[in-house]
Amino acid sequence: MVFHYWAPVSRVSPVKRFAELSATWRSETALFSSALQMATHPAYQEIIGMGKEALPLILRELEVQPAHWFWALRSISGENPIAPAIRGKFSDMTKAWLDWGRQRGYLE
Repeated sequence: MVFHYWAPVSRVSPVKRFAELSATWRSETALFSSALQMATHPAYQEIIGMGKEALPLILRELEVQPAHWFWALRSISGENPIAPAIRGKFSDMTKAWLDWGRQRGYLE
């Protein structure tokens, strides 16, 4: 006799999963100076793998506790609101992404 069981991939809510991955990413990359190293960290990549459901979570995190979320935002959204004149200016880049999120309804 063969039994088939359906089991969801994860019973963890996207919010909780993001919080756990984000905390892991922050703690394990705290001493990194390279944005490339930060963006290729497994937890960061897993957040990117969450797809569009991660966008409002990343944007809320960026609003409250700014960090290098730009790579993930661009990878997931396929967009880049960073004008050439503000590249490398962390606070301006943060503002551009937050404005982008508000315009698209991801943030209030």
